[in-house]
Amino acid sequence: MRKQFDYIVVGGGSAGCALAARLSENSNITVALVEAGKRSGGLKVDVPGLLSKVVPPNPMNWNYWTEPQKHLNNRKLYWPRGKVMGGSSAINGMIYIRGHARDYDEWAQLGCKGWSYDDVLPYFKKSEGSDRPDDPYHKGDGPLKVSQRTSVNPLNEAFLAAGGQMRLPFTGDFNGENQEGVGWFDQTIRNGRRQTTAKTYLAEAAGRENLTIIADTQVQRLTLSGKTVTGVEITTGGTIDNLVAAKEVILCGGAINSPQLLQLSGIGNAEDIMSVGLPLLHELPGVGRNMQDHLDMLVAAHLKQPVSLIRYQSPRRAIGELAKWFMKKPGVLSDVVLPVGAFVKTDKALERPDIQFHILLGMADKPHGFAKPHEHGFGVHVCQLRPRSRGTISLASDNPLVPAKINPNYLADPDDMRVMLAGIKMARQLIHQPALADFIEKEKAPLTGVHLDDEEAMIEIIRSESETIYHPVGSCSMGPPDNKNSVVDPSLKVIGLNGIRVADASIMPCLIGGNTNAPTIMIAEKCADMIKSEL
Repeated sequence: MRKQFDYIVVGGGSAGCALAARLSENSNITVALVEAGKRSGGLKVDVPGLLSKVVPPNPMNWNYWTEPQKHLNNRKLYWPRGKVMGGSSAINGMIYIRGHARDYDEWAQLGCKGWSYDDVLPYFKKSEGSDRPDDPYHKGDGPLKVSQRTSVNPLNEAFLAAGGQMRLPFTGDFNGENQEGVGWFDQTIRNGRRQTTAKTYLAEAAGRENLTIIADTQVQRLTLSGKTVTGVEITTGGTIDNLVAAKEVILCGGAINSPQLLQLSGIGNAEDIMSVGLPLLHELPGVGRNMQDHLDMLVAAHLKQPVSLIRYQSPRRAIGELAKWFMKKPGVLSDVVLPVGAFVKTDKALERPDIQFHILLGMADKPHGFAKPHEHGFGVHVCQLRPRSRGTISLASDNPLVPAKINPNYLADPDDMRVMLAGIKMARQLIHQPALADFIEKEKAPLTGVHLDDEEAMIEIIRSESETIYHPVGSCSMGPPDNKNSVVDPSLKVIGLNGIRVADASIMPCLIGGNTNAPTIMIAEKCADMIKSEL
């Protein structure tokens, strides 16, 4: 195998596949893409309706757990992250959301020049192959195929009608001019197949002679010569080797693995690195800090009518739906399990929504698909979009194969609990609107019998029941070099070092208002253009 490349991209996830594909468009440079997981995830990844097979612990998943969370009754929360080519785009809910325009203007105001909404919109459009007509917000010729609604479950229309009864506006495009309201989510699905960055970007680039794709290989450390990163140390099947980068190494490992790799390489906060016996080679206090995630609470209800997805668990129906999928006919396996939702404000004076609802067409007895539902129900995921709490990623060991310590520090800021309470109250009001009355029997425990205004009881339920909705960001935060918390500058170069950038969700200085896959791909697109402009 070749050992020297111009660019080494570490991590074949949502960002890594897109970045490697775009860089390799230039035939004059060589690119290596290194992924710890397998090259393909197979049928479980391709079939949208098999989401519950890829989220729980499995070989295509890093299967992370947080540290005990002080403000969540000392619970450890499960954090699934994709460990397969395509990364978390291979195990996510396939919802295509960019966030609010104001999110990116805020990044620019924080010192991230070139990252305002007007700056990043062209990269969203460049990445997207939408089935919407071309307009100021969408293009149809990008690699990532995105489709509009396909689900036909009657709960979808009932939810939208209930939103109208609560005087929530209807929006036909959450990624268009106005995000607020109820509506259908666009999906990273085309012809019933999940659209990962491996199946789209990387598939288009795979035949290029200047692109080397290396799977089942974990990067253990960066190699440095003074203040210049020269390559990576890798392990494949227990064999350690080195790859050399003539120009740059670009980290695309995500909000957990990118800061961990920097720390394992002696780059970061002195205390974090030296506490596990590693030498400090470059002090950068912000590494592993500023970590943010969307906390989520499921407001669920028992259904009177057998219309939830549980009806497809019978062998006869399951086989029939699988046959439809293979024949590329519309069916439940071709759809997302969260087809409709809403962006709402808990205070009308807010400039942008602070809560997102995802509607689950089934009842989860346990979070993350750990158990099959056994009765008909549905749920409203209540996601707080802009938490003030900040957490950390830090080393647990000097061994690269030992997972980092993940401490999101959920609800450390009291304002986060206030917003969660308000969002849950709105969700409970929504499911009791007349449009849903014919479907819903009663709320699911532990909400059953708890009055809307019983904040003390609700706070305890939030502490004992809330979970992540899988959107960690911020642990290699982008910002001006003179900010002590910045890890990368607006060109995504690691501050104080040569030959290294970070291009993934970890660079977000603030969480965006929505699902994070589309913004992560946008970051890769913009990074590729910045690199190309310097050649």
